[in-house]
Amino acid sequence: MADNQDPVFQIQRVYLKDLSLEQPNSPAILLEQEQPTVDIQLGVDAQPVTDGIYEVTVSATVQTKVQDRTVFLVEAKQAGIFEIRNLPEDQMGPILGIACPQIVYPYLRGNVADVIQRGGFPPVHLAEINFQAMFEQQQAAAAGQPSSVLTQ
Repeated sequence: MADNQDPVFQIQRVYLKDLSLEQPNSPAILLEQEQPTVDIQLGVDAQPVTDGIYEVTVSATVQTKVQDRTVFLVEAKQAGIFEIRNLPEDQMGPILGIACPQIVYPYLRGNVADVIQRGGFPPVHLAEINFQAMFEQQQAAAAGQPSSVLTQ
């Protein structure tokens, strides 16, 4: 029988929390021949749900523009519910900020590419993310250390 103090890390559920696609300048902008610019913003959030249960959300905003007019805007949040128990406190940050987002992110990538394609556009494939580097940059910013990647 397992000891009640054994570390526990289990995925309870991965789900699409929020998804929107906007094409505010359609149909006219669809006739433009100019190549659009693409801006992608990513974020990670972790919240306790109840004792030992956490929700980790990875969000993406993908906006394409031709000059100053939006072609399309996608906002998506993919979340996971994780059971995490009996881990040392110093390991919780990396688990919630690196391990959990790495599990959730592929689902987000697929959903974003799918909704863009269903909107009539070539899919935008989000790049692979080094969540460890992202986490370390966030920790440095929170500690007040300068970081060349993050801006406030």
